[in-house]
Formats: sequence, structure tokens, C-alpha cells
Amino acid sequence: MSDPTRHPRPQPVAVRGRSQEPLSRWLWLVKWLLLIPHYIVLFFLWIAFAAVTVVAFFAILVTGRYPASLFAFNLGVLRWTWRVGYYGYSALGTDRYPPFSLGAEPDYPATLDIAYPERLSRGLVLVKWWLLAIPQYLVLGVLLGGTGTATTTMTRNGVTWTTVTSAGTGLISLLVLFAAVALLFTARYPAGLFAFVLGLDRWVFRVVAYVALMTDGYPPFRLDQGGDEPVPPPPGPVPGQPGAVAVDPPIAAPAGPGPGGAPGRGGSAGSVVALVAGVLALLVGLGVAAGGAGALWLASRRDAAGFVATNPAVLSTPTSALTVENADIHLGNGAEAWVPTSSFGTIKIDARSTDGRPVFIGIAPQSAVDGWLSGVARDEVRNVGVGRVTYVRHDGSAPLAPATAQTFWAASVAGSGQQELRWTIASGEWAVVLARPDGSAGVNARVDVGASIPDIRGLGVGLLVAGLVVLAGGIALVALGAAGLGRRSHTTPPSTPPVPPQQQRPVPDPQEPTTQVGPGGRTG
Repeated sequence: MSDPTRHPRPQPVAVRGRSQEPLSRWLWLVKWLLLIPHYIVLFFLWIAFAAVTVVAFFAILVTGRYPASLFAFNLGVLRWTWRVGYYGYSALGTDRYPPFSLGAEPDYPATLDIAYPERLSRGLVLVKWWLLAIPQYLVLGVLLGGTGTATTTMTRNGVTWTTVTSAGTGLISLLVLFAAVALLFTARYPAGLFAFVLGLDRWVFRVVAYVALMTDGYPPFRLDQGGDEPVPPPPGPVPGQPGAVAVDPPIAAPAGPGPGGAPGRGGSAGSVVALVAGVLALLVGLGVAAGGAGALWLASRRDAAGFVATNPAVLSTPTSALTVENADIHLGNGAEAWVPTSSFGTIKIDARSTDGRPVFIGIAPQSAVDGWLSGVARDEVRNVGVGRVTYVRHDGSAPLAPATAQTFWAASVAGSGQQELRWTIASGEWAVVLARPDGSAGVNARVDVGASIPDIRGLGVGLLVAGLVVLAGGIALVALGAAGLGRRSHTTPPSTPPVPPQQQRPVPDPQEPTTQVGPGGRTG
């Protein structure tokens, strides 16, 4: 009866970490500070990593191959990231400062290798990085953590304060924190905890390599713990098959020149300049393209009169007035010369009473409104969200003088049905008031606010096209620089070599007579 034990298959992504005790009790407290230079460099490298992956996507889609020099660059970014994480807060496995290098650095206690794929599936590249990886993304959400928010509302002296707190952590961060506490008090890293953390980190990098299109091997839902990769034993003969051949495990790709090995001599200052210029171009292009897309979105919201309005909101209060206060506007000297108020700078407020009673809308200086509403109960609108409006109650008992009898309004409108107020913006501190024309209590209205903008469709198209052109140029520069940095002295990437004939061991058939060779070459 055969042994039912199943051994793990070798993975194309090999993540290793050697424990280097003794470790400092306190160094982990300041490693975040020591790693700031690495974080800055990795920020730009990961932008380049994303751009190179886009180029590789189209290369794989057309040719079925991942360009070797680009593969070597992305592998270098992952190696750099793993060394920084192993030193820092992904493992705290060493106190040896990580080198600034894209190379293999085999003498460093944290290493990462990915077998270069000779061929990749053209069809799989379309779905593996998003559809097939969804289960893995859910797992990574647990391992790396997400972000949660908590909202606290407190009212004091008639003023409501809202505090939003964000926090998030993952399983890896939590376990590394436990390891840090153990180091602080015992100067030892618990062996079981170290093995578990390394297994989780290994899972993360297997998924990253898969979604970055560097392998077609799906990451296993298996936690391979420990500092080294699991190595399967040599397979034995296949039972029940006469003349079967037992094959030794495949020989690993040599750690020589090529995507899987040490850095070659292809990098140069020109490649670094191209890479940096490309990353900067990507950032500029993204900003310009985003501005163009935003302008086109605004233009699509512009009505026939040239206004862009918010979604309507229902405002309601049992008091005598609703206010929006302390709108501080400063146009600056000479602003009127370049801001054409006929097409830009006009505010429109539409209001319709929900109970059929007349409604009043007015805009006036804040000081005048303060005097008029002194001692009068009112609700101040602080925030308008989706389906929710936040108010601050100002208490009072004095009656409200009729709004239409006041003379300080910069603009006002009153009546039944839909009311529209238009006001050309001006410098000053202003307040908006929604009330009943006669000052009676109870205000209920459906309100939306808009602002006039010129027709900016042409500007939006121009910015979008310019941004895309700059983005394309940035991707080209990044690919050029990454290819130069990833190029090795050997242009042919290494692959897993075939098993030499001498490593194949014939398995004797138990039904055939056994022939033995004795001394002197005699058989028996």
C-alpha cells in the first residue's frame, strides 16, 4: 500500500529568511526612522514596477513572453522590498541594515527568487491579476490589514463636535508586534512565531508575483512556515509499472547572470536617469490627465444656463431659520480682472417648500445676520452628506422679525413654489438664510446649490490628451530605464535545464530475473 503522505510541489517563488539572533532589544523602536531612505526609494521603484508591469502585460499578450530585462528589474524591486520588510516591520528578522540594491545579495539573511518563465499564457494574463486573484486578495486583506473608521459625535454648549478616527492592522503586523514585545523583554524571537510570520510573508510575495504576471503558477492556499522553502524528497519509482524510471528532482536554475541571478553589468547612469525621469513624467501625466478628466466630468454636469449644481437635499427645522454661516470669501487684488463674473463666479440657490408654504432665501453679511438673529432659535447647517444633514442648534426665545422687511440683503428672493436666487460672489464674510417670509417657525424645503462655470470641454479634452501623452512617454522612459538596470551580461534567461540522462535511474521489474555483476565482470 502506497504512502498517502503528499509533499508540497516546488514553487516558482522562493522566499527565504535566516534567523540572526541575538537581536537588539530596542532597535526595532527606531527602525522606521532608519528605513526612511529606503521608503523614499521604494516609493519611486514601485511606481516604476507598476509601469513595467503594464508594458509586460502587452508583451505577454502579444508574444507569450515576459521581457527578460524587465522581469529582472521587477524581481529586483521585490527583492529590495523583501529585504526592507525583513529588517523592518514585516518580520524584524535581522538587525543587519538592508543594502540599496536590486541584485540578489545572497549573503543577506533575506533572499527572494522567482524562476524565469520561458512561456506565459496569453489568455491567462487577461484575468489572473484581477478575477482569479480575488480569493487571494481576500486573504491578503486579513494578512496585511484594512482600514476602519469610527465616528464620535459630542454636543457641548449647543455646539456639536464630530470626530472621525481611522485605524487598521493586519495579522502580520500584529504578530510582529508580539515578536517586538518578546524582544524587548527577553531579547529572543520566539521560534514558532518566527516560522509563522515567515510563512505569512511567503504567502504575500507569492500572490504579488502572480498578480504582477511574473508566473502562471497559482499561489497555493497553504502556509509553508519556516525560514526556508519546503523541499520535496526525491520521488521513488512508480508502483505497478514495469520498467518505470525514477527521476531526480529538477535542478534549480543557476544563480548566475540572468533574471534569476546576480545583477549584471547592463545598468548605467543613463538607465537611472531614464527611470527617474519616467517616474516623474508618470506623476505629472497622472495629475494632468486627472485634471482633464475632472474638467470633462464638470462639463458633463453643466446645465443649459452654465451652472453645475449639487444633488438636492431636504432641509428641515422646527425653529424660525436655517443658516449657513461664516462663508469667508477673499477674491484678492485684481481678481475681478481675470475672473469674468458673467460666466464664472455666480452662485445659484434653488429652494422649494415641501409643505406648500412660502419660502425665503437671502444672502447677507455675517455681521448683519448675527444682529438680526440675536436671541432667535435657529439651526445652522454644518454638513450635507448622502441622505444625512448635520445641524448645530442655536437656542433662543425671541421672535424673528420678517425677513422681507430687512434691508441688508445682498440678494434675496421669496414666494411660493420654486424659488431661485442668483448672487455674484464678492469679498467678505457672508451668511445664507432660509426662512419663512413672515418670520414664522417651521422651515421645510428641498434645496440645491450651484455655481456657474464656463464651457471647459475643450480644456478638459486638451488636458486629458496631454496627460495621456505624458503618461505614455513616462511609461516608455521607465521601461527603458528598467530594461537597462535589469539587463544582464547574458541575454538568454536561464530556465530549468532538462534532467541529464545519467540522473535517470532504471527501476527493476520485480517479475524479471535479477542480474548481478560480480568482481571481474562476471555475471550471476
